[in-house]
Amino acid sequence: MTRLALGLIAGLAALPAFAEEPVTAPVATMTEAERKAFRDEVRAYLLENPEVLIEAMDVLQQREERAGLDRDSQIIATNSARIFANPNDWVGGNPDGDITLVEFMDYRCGYCRKAYAEVEELIATDGNIRFVVKEFPILGEASMLSAQFAIALRQLHGDEAYGKAHDALIALRGEPTIETLSRLAGDLGYEAQPIVDRMNTPAVMAVIQDTYALAEMMDISGTPAFIMGDGVMRGYAPLNIMRDFVADMRADG
Repeated sequence: MTRLALGLIAGLAALPAFAEEPVTAPVATMTEAERKAFRDEVRAYLLENPEVLIEAMDVLQQREERAGLDRDSQIIATNSARIFANPNDWVGGNPDGDITLVEFMDYRCGYCRKAYAEVEELIATDGNIRFVVKEFPILGEASMLSAQFAIALRQLHGDEAYGKAHDALIALRGEPTIETLSRLAGDLGYEAQPIVDRMNTPAVMAVIQDTYALAEMMDISGTPAFIMGDGVMRGYAPLNIMRDFVADMRADG
């Protein structure tokens, strides 16, 4: 490869470090014929050495991942109380645990249902995890009704009632209509009409809107999503990965 092509590759490698500085490369002073020769030589080199492009893409992906992790960490630090200690969110597991696991979930999400048993096992076998649930209904009207019902029940009857409703809703097979949810309220031992009347109130909707705003800020667009320490896990992960996530947070903490 000629010195010209070597210079191009060196320049490309160095470009991210100087991206905010004015470009003063000799390319700007080339004639049109020289520019064409330059482009042809670079193209020929890359065609002969395509692994260079793959390596460059790998480096770019790694940088983007690091930038994303740094962004997550900064947002979590700035909004720590809102994420981990919002009084509008239900807290399960060990309230005094040394690790807090936050889940953004939707009762109608298949992957949330799949994760449910594994999160329960993680919390039970670990014994030292504080578990926070954020109602994040994103899959339509049925999801919204389920979340409204759970929040309204908690606001009227407290955390124990919410815990029972949470377990029932995640396992519910039928469509969560008002009629279905009213029967569920009765099955749980609560009068249905006050819960139904509260479901569309500002007090309930404010909880959901706050979660929507937080999710948008954190680039969380699907469920489930988990926050622990200064890290975010977007999407379903099997139990062994969740345990690794916990171990990593403890090691960093």
